[in-house]
Amino acid sequence: MQGQIMKYINGSGFILLVLLCIATSSSSCRKEKLLSSGGELKFSIDTLNFDTVFTSLGSYTAQFKIYNPQNQKVNISSVRLEGGNASFFKLNVNGVPGNNVTNMELAANDSMYVFATVNIDPNDKNTPFVVESKLIASMNGKDFSIPFMAYGQNAYYIRDSVLKTQTWKTDKPYVIISNALIDRGETLTIPAGCRIYMHADSRLLIWGKLNAVGTKKDSIIFQGDRLDRKYFGNVGYPGEWGGLYFNKTSSDNLMEYVILKNCGNSTTLGNAVFSPAAIQLNQDTINDSNAMLTMRNCIIENSIGYGILGFASTLVAENCLINACGAQALATFEGGGYYLRHCNLITYGSNKISHTDNPVLALINYRDIDDVSYVAGGLIAQLDNCTIWGSLENECFIRKRGNDTFNVTLNNCLIKNQEPLSADARINNCILNQDPQFENYQAFNFRLKSGSPAIGKGKALIPAVSADLDGKPRDPVTPDIGCYEN
Repeated sequence: MQGQIMKYINGSGFILLVLLCIATSSSSCRKEKLLSSGGELKFSIDTLNFDTVFTSLGSYTAQFKIYNPQNQKVNISSVRLEGGNASFFKLNVNGVPGNNVTNMELAANDSMYVFATVNIDPNDKNTPFVVESKLIASMNGKDFSIPFMAYGQNAYYIRDSVLKTQTWKTDKPYVIISNALIDRGETLTIPAGCRIYMHADSRLLIWGKLNAVGTKKDSIIFQGDRLDRKYFGNVGYPGEWGGLYFNKTSSDNLMEYVILKNCGNSTTLGNAVFSPAAIQLNQDTINDSNAMLTMRNCIIENSIGYGILGFASTLVAENCLINACGAQALATFEGGGYYLRHCNLITYGSNKISHTDNPVLALINYRDIDDVSYVAGGLIAQLDNCTIWGSLENECFIRKRGNDTFNVTLNNCLIKNQEPLSADARINNCILNQDPQFENYQAFNFRLKSGSPAIGKGKALIPAVSADLDGKPRDPVTPDIGCYEN
């Protein structure tokens, strides 16, 4: 399923699945002895995919075989569907209909057909975009299973695809399954109001360029594709999908009014393992004086890992809210250039996000290789009028190694850090350890109450950030600290 993208991943290996054709044994006069312990069952496929985009009331049938590779006959005690009769899928096992067929004998080196039907109303808004189940075959007390997957609602489905230059539409949402990759030299344009639903194993990989520009009214939203929220207790959970991965061949990406939520899971593709991060920025190798990524009025929330993870990359961020991250909201490694203005980096621990060790901000110019060696680079980082806050005593970690450039400046920021901040950084007019007085941090409402110490304590910026994340005009001379203006 991942063949189109695999060639773009350095060091990736291919797993070749060889399906063996097992010949049916000829008839014998001897009575077959039943295998009463151990043994195995095999399937003719590893996943049953219903590769149909449903455009009307959808019904589709697929088939596969269950093999008995033993030289003795076996009794399959049950062939059943996870979810039973409530499943969208229906079974017919060797001519017997039902979602739990029992006591099926299978001769030595023989096979039986399983027919599976899925029936979905693609216009039912309560149906998940990706409908999944599992067939379980039990023999001698052991279960053997294969997953089922079908597409639910009307959508544009993108599965293991390398994308050329294109502009997405807004009449239907997009569902990404098993990753999508923007090819080198190509541009994906995502317009305002577009909705992107990501499957659990999926990322958007950017080898070319991403141009995602929404508006306050019509933000662009990336989220998991599980719409049956009752499964999640009617709330969003961190780690429902991967994130956005910007390769070193990518440059000049733009995101405005983009929301990434319930993300940050680690995913794999062949031998490649992607770090748990909502956004990963790799080394900026394009010498065009433009940042690898510019973000304005964006929100990252509920990442099980990092919010933004950068390796010797370049980032410009204005009016961005990065909150509820299991690792740092922003972490820099090996140097790079990072420029944040009026941003909130905030994490409070909860029953969904562990916030016990990692501060919300880590500005370092190195990456440890082992206990004694590391890779370092020059780091330039400037944070103006930003809030760095959370439930730990120390939420701001700054450290330099080596003799490379280390130019880290925090101007007019509100910072929670009980320990003295690093002497390697310049700290100008910052407010330390004063409660910012958010409206309701438990509901991710980080607007400021009247009386907040952040009100009117920002510095005038050139060029000015004229409005806040809500679109509210800012005081051009004494703006508030953070992404919201009181």
